[in-house]
Amino acid sequence: MGKILEINGPLVKLELPRTVLGEQVRVGRMGLVGEVIGRDGDTALAQLYEDTAGLRPGEMADGLGWPLSVELGPGLLGGIFDGVQRPLQAMRERSGDRIARGVAVPSLPRDTRWHFVPDPQRRAGAVLAGGDVLGTVQETESIRHRILTPPLLHGELLELAPEGDHTVEDVIGRVRLADGRIEKLYLFHRWPVRTPRPFRQRDHAVAPLITGQRILDTFYPLLKGGKAAIPGPFGAGKTMLQQQIARWCNAEIVIYVGCGERGNELTDVLESLPELKDPYTGRPLMERTLLVANTSNMPVVAREASIYVGITLAEYFRDQGYDVVMVADSTSRWAEALREVSGRLGQMPVEEGYPAYLGSRLAAFYERAGRVETLAGDHGSVTLIGAVSPPGGDFSEPVTSHTKEIIQTFWALSKELADARHYPAVDWLESFSGYVKSAAKWWTEHVDPNWESARADALDLLAASEELQRIVNLVGVEALSGEQRWTLEAAGLIKEGLLQQAATDEVDSYASPEKQFALLAALLEIHRQGLTLVKLGAPARKLIQMPLLAQARRWKSQHGSEDLSALKAKIAAIPQAFEPLLLEYASTATPRTMGGA
Repeated sequence: MGKILEINGPLVKLELPRTVLGEQVRVGRMGLVGEVIGRDGDTALAQLYEDTAGLRPGEMADGLGWPLSVELGPGLLGGIFDGVQRPLQAMRERSGDRIARGVAVPSLPRDTRWHFVPDPQRRAGAVLAGGDVLGTVQETESIRHRILTPPLLHGELLELAPEGDHTVEDVIGRVRLADGRIEKLYLFHRWPVRTPRPFRQRDHAVAPLITGQRILDTFYPLLKGGKAAIPGPFGAGKTMLQQQIARWCNAEIVIYVGCGERGNELTDVLESLPELKDPYTGRPLMERTLLVANTSNMPVVAREASIYVGITLAEYFRDQGYDVVMVADSTSRWAEALREVSGRLGQMPVEEGYPAYLGSRLAAFYERAGRVETLAGDHGSVTLIGAVSPPGGDFSEPVTSHTKEIIQTFWALSKELADARHYPAVDWLESFSGYVKSAAKWWTEHVDPNWESARADALDLLAASEELQRIVNLVGVEALSGEQRWTLEAAGLIKEGLLQQAATDEVDSYASPEKQFALLAALLEIHRQGLTLVKLGAPARKLIQMPLLAQARRWKSQHGSEDLSALKAKIAAIPQAFEPLLLEYASTATPRTMGGA
């Protein structure tokens, strides 16, 4: 037991002789919770997760004996938690809409009874190692929750409860450790959030994360277990793109961490996600989703902790053998929390006031992504997607530039595209992916072997159109040759007929890989047919006026991913649409022109 010596915003100096770094403490008459981040003799420096207004020197303080940890067990899915894993709905029921400080609510419901089915291989006398599966609980209709042995536990299994209903506090087993102590087993266990959960070994990510968004899957793919960033200024559509990924991606578990975003924006997420249907099961999306909400008006230290809470929850489901996607919105607000605490500690600021360890903290966070072989021998993955909010859309600012060096997929959002109502507003020139070669193997095996070359042709066409657009802006379209005008038109066709994708379009909100490639191949075929005619002497103006081009722009919204036969029939008819012009200009072409073709 100790007392408060000094208060500096969220930082509190305490007289606590026996506390250790990282230990959680409870402070003051309201019982505010925090963690120790510094020691000097008998004094400790703690950062509190709640507002310290009204706290006074001399009030009591006590160490809790464990670091900031999360409870891992059934009852997580469908939940909405704050930055230190307190369930917001349960807190609201206890203290009303305005959550009182010092409210202590268990993260997992204590009165819910779960039907536990033990693993038949777990018999008394068997050796039990960390990460082993004790049994299963059907947590939701969509997800079977695997009950895991705590990662660091190892010993002889003395008994395991038979099939039946249990709360998370019921003892379901006992283990004799090597030193003779008896350890009790429960449906849940705790794990410190700042310590990565162990695994056997890392695997190479092999399958792409299919989001159903063509600009992402076809042009800048992300693998399951990969690392991606979505930088963009205010109004560029980050939140909508993240919701689309959460709704349509082929991961089994989705974790959304709202870290320091505006309250009204996060409210939209909290209201819309629970209403969404899972397109794969037809059931509510929340059955395989959990939310961590920490808005910008919440305590700054809880904002910093929320990222670690989210990634630890993701690792827990990964250890059960699931593919998990974690969306962090946004790492910029998390970095601002680091900057504020660093300033109060008197640490030397570097770029734009951020602490010198910003890069290493970001790297350590993203390093917890990956596909692994779990301690139980399964395979699971954590895919990290971090949103970045650079002030004024400046991608050279520290958080964006450090993130760009760490991740392999960079989905840069453009304010100009958003203002032009081009969504998703992903800039095809600023974005990149380091997973193209790995993704190409999957596309070759499952969709079409020409995916990589078709993708490269489309990107070349888009890059060429940007150069031509600069010329048009300077001297007008009349200065372009017929071939250049057709290139500009074909690039516009790809932008409108392929890259634009409305989240509200019931037919085109999601595009399967087969539909994505079919549209890409069709638009490239139109470009090739037209280019042949231009080289034969056909005027570009005549090609641009063809009804086929207007029709091709609408194909994406006319044909869903379930039935592509009608779309493929239209694609097969593309050469016929050009045949009259081809016969006309092939007959009048000079030998030199035909040789050039």
